[in-house]
Parts: sequence; C-alpha cells; structure tokens
Amino acid sequence: MSTEPSHSEPDTEAAAEALPDPAADAPENPEVPAKPLLPKRRVGWVFAIAVVFWAIDLVTKNLVTANLEGKEPVRILGGLIYLQVIRNPGAAFSMATGMTWVLALVALAVVIAIVWLARRLRSIGWAIGLGLVLAGATGNLTDRIFRAPGGLQGHVVDFISAFAPNGRGFAIFNIADSAICVGGALIVLLSLLGKDYDGTSTKDKKKQEEQA
Repeated sequence: MSTEPSHSEPDTEAAAEALPDPAADAPENPEVPAKPLLPKRRVGWVFAIAVVFWAIDLVTKNLVTANLEGKEPVRILGGLIYLQVIRNPGAAFSMATGMTWVLALVALAVVIAIVWLARRLRSIGWAIGLGLVLAGATGNLTDRIFRAPGGLQGHVVDFISAFAPNGRGFAIFNIADSAICVGGALIVLLSLLGKDYDGTSTKDKKKQEEQA
C-alpha cells in the first residue's frame, strides 16, 4: 500500500513576522498634523545688508562734504537730481529740526529693537527690509555722534535734492533716508500680504487653526 507524501502546513508565525507592520510607520496620533519645517534663520542677511548700505551712506557723505560743501548745486541726470551739501539738525527730509538729541535716542532705540528681533527672523523679505532700516538708522546716528557739534546733536549730512536745487522740488535727503523709506515700505508690504517675520504667513496659521 503506497502512502502519499504529507504536505506540512506553512509556518504561520514566520510569515507573520516577515510581513511589515503598518502600525509601525503610522504616526502616534494621526489626528494631530505634523508641524511644518521652519525656514532657516536670516540673521546674517540683516547685518550684511546693514553693513553694506551703512558703508555706502558713510562714503557718499564723506565724498560730498570733501568736494561739494560750500559750492553751488551740481546738476546731474538732466536735472532730475541736484547734489548739494546741507547740514540737517532734524529728522529725515529735514523734519523735526531742533529735536536733534531726541532723534538720536529714537534712532538708537530702533537699532536695539532690530538687533533684538534679528535672531528670530526666518523671512528673507523681512531681513532685507529690517537690514535697510538698520542701515539708515545707524548711518544717521553715526552723524549725530561724530559730526559737529557732536554729543548726539551732530547734524546729518543731506546732499540729494530731487527735481530742483535747495529742496524746492522735494526735501533734501541722503542714502540713509532712502534706505529707511525703502526698508519700511517693504516691511509694510509684507505685512499687508500676510508674510510674518518668522517665515510663516497668516494664511498658513488660519489653516492650522481650522485643522486643530
């Protein structure tokens, strides 16, 4: 009598171990969304831009005081710009004259605030804007400290008169004033677009709040 070979049942325990465990790759709590990765910090951008534009402001002021002070306005760009040196005791665009030391303290406070905020920056746009504001505030503060009469009352060197000489077409200003205006405008624009200094946006925050 012939006997048929017996077929052993598969090792169910070994097969179960070979199969991947779907629970191992699943998040601990799928209802909680993963936090998005934050952009890199942009501290370097702030200070790099501030140093570059502070240096441009300082060099241009020294050049015009050495070559143009006491002379007639120099017409360039077909009359779009006139170069002439004006010693300004007031704020940007010759405003708030007679409050020199107050303006110096305000500029110093702006510099400190930007330096404190810079370590938390993750937005390149905000870094550029704050870098320009920092350059402008530092540039005019340098004049307040080191130019006559000194002691936080030094007069800022203005030398750009747009459209007409002697500030008749527009207030006379300098590179620092321009940096403050451009940087401030950029920060306002980013705020209106919902872009925050930490690299996030108000739209993303609203979505996270709705999902929570």
